Amino acid sequence: MKPSRSEFLHLRGLRYHVRHWGSDDAPKLFLLHGWLDVSGTFQHFVDALERDWHVIAPDWRGLGHSGWAPGGYWFPDYLADLDELADHYSPDEPLRLIGHSMGAQAASLFAGLRPQRCQRLVIMDGLFLPNMDAELAPKRYASWLDQQRKPPVQRHYDGFKDLARRVRKQHPKLSEERALYVARCWAREDGHGRIALCADPAHRFHGPSLYRAAESMAVWRQITAPTLFIDGSESAFTRAIDSGQVADRRQCFRDHRAALVTGAGHMLHFDAPEDTARQVEAFLGDS
Repeated sequence: MKPSRSEFLHLRGLRYHVRHWGSDDAPKLFLLHGWLDVSGTFQHFVDALERDWHVIAPDWRGLGHSGWAPGGYWFPDYLADLDELADHYSPDEPLRLIGHSMGAQAASLFAGLRPQRCQRLVIMDGLFLPNMDAELAPKRYASWLDQQRKPPVQRHYDGFKDLARRVRKQHPKLSEERALYVARCWAREDGHGRIALCADPAHRFHGPSLYRAAESMAVWRQITAPTLFIDGSESAFTRAIDSGQVADRRQCFRDHRAALVTGAGHMLHFDAPEDTARQVEAFLGDS
């Protein structure tokens, strides 16, 4: 495995963990993980990269080794976090951004809100969140209020092997060895003979806000960076919206192309890190 190193920053009131691979003077590549994931699970994807890169991968707030936000989690905060991370690590050079799932949504909005700050954009199995009709608002808000009375609790497991078995049930393409690696990334010892997920359980709240695709699409139309959409052929997320909606969303990106990773599900970097890395580097080219 390529060695990684950890760095902690004080960012917007939180202690933020950022993982690095490669030398500081190599071209920079920013990796943004998805919901309830962590930066460390990109390890096998990074191992498969053939070029020398300085890979910079933060743990989003409340996930991995980053601090928990006492006020809960609101999507615009990810954009503000990324804005500061970009200024910290690459103040003078536009970013090469790779985002998976939730990280893809954050990367795409950042690329539209700060088009001059993004030179290449890779969307890994993302931007499939269904539009939410306004009539859902009363039920959504009421559900959110109910959750405040009984917040989710931290999940504990008997050990890393126990969690790895659960990981393999959810991601059956993983070998036992890689599932155990993911388990060690997702959890830590709790000091009482068990392990607990690193993720703040507050991430499991269903927020009160509705997802309005038209708002995202308005931002995506401002993107100038060439964009690669890379999807897993067996991902259930790609079927969350119909093909017409997928096409409408992707047409917002003025310079885009698409690739498919055969046999992979939603977690491309779990199921097919080598094929995913090959297609990403082909797209990045000499950028």
